[in-house]
Amino acid sequence: MSPDDDGYGNDSGRSNDGYSTLGGTRQTRTRLPDTQGGDGYGPRRPARNSRSLFTVLGVVILLLAAIAFANMGGGGGDNGGDGARGSDAKKAGSAPTAATGTKPVTGKNGSIPSGYAHDEQGAQSAASNFAVALGSVEMFKKDARHAIVDSVYTSEAAGKLRAPQDAAYSPNFLDKLGLDANGNAPQGSTFVSRTVPVGTKLESFDATTAKVSVWYMGLIGMSGPGSTDPVRTSWKTWTVELTWANKDWKAVSDSQKDGPAPVPGDVAASSSDEISKAVEEYGGFTYAR
Repeated sequence: MSPDDDGYGNDSGRSNDGYSTLGGTRQTRTRLPDTQGGDGYGPRRPARNSRSLFTVLGVVILLLAAIAFANMGGGGGDNGGDGARGSDAKKAGSAPTAATGTKPVTGKNGSIPSGYAHDEQGAQSAASNFAVALGSVEMFKKDARHAIVDSVYTSEAAGKLRAPQDAAYSPNFLDKLGLDANGNAPQGSTFVSRTVPVGTKLESFDATTAKVSVWYMGLIGMSGPGSTDPVRTSWKTWTVELTWANKDWKAVSDSQKDGPAPVPGDVAASSSDEISKAVEEYGGFTYAR
């Protein structure tokens, strides 16, 4: 993505609202640290008593029964219609929205997950994590940006992107965001730039290429005393063309558009201190289809 579409570094086809934050109908799964093993990721969960366990099991059983009943399509007179609709959906190439349960990656290339499966879910997992990397604070720092672009894109695509992106992330542009020429925030302030994928949609797929759309919410702005650019949210859909190269998925080209955007909630905006603290305390995820 590039600063021209939200400041995240893009090569073409994105919106021109000054910032980017990076889709579709499928559910995205996040892999959370194991908090039960006492392995440094967090405290162990307290054991539930038997009464609580039975209560939880009862709720789960009722929920599963309700889902099963809903999937039956109601009365017998309507079953034929539901079956027809299901058949039409399959013909249209629809797919289940539930997460696959497949391990998303096998390794990392620097700070970016790598080693995705050579299949549809692997392509969607790659696209989600690429969106996160391209929407990060590191994109505003030259050396870190080059490393991200080299990891996400093919060598040919990265070579074409590097110079235009360096020109786009100019000292003047960074200054408008409250950053210095090296992409650093003023002392006592926190610059926020995060991409939070909501879901992915597989547009096309074959043995060597894939096209994936990532629907995401973005956070961007400066949190600190006297900031004139407070942290805000935006909703975008980022579409990326991928190719299978060197036993992994790599981006070749991408584009971006606004939305879909939900109606804003009624939660009052937090203070600058609360936002800064949250950014420091809450880490990101590795995303998986």
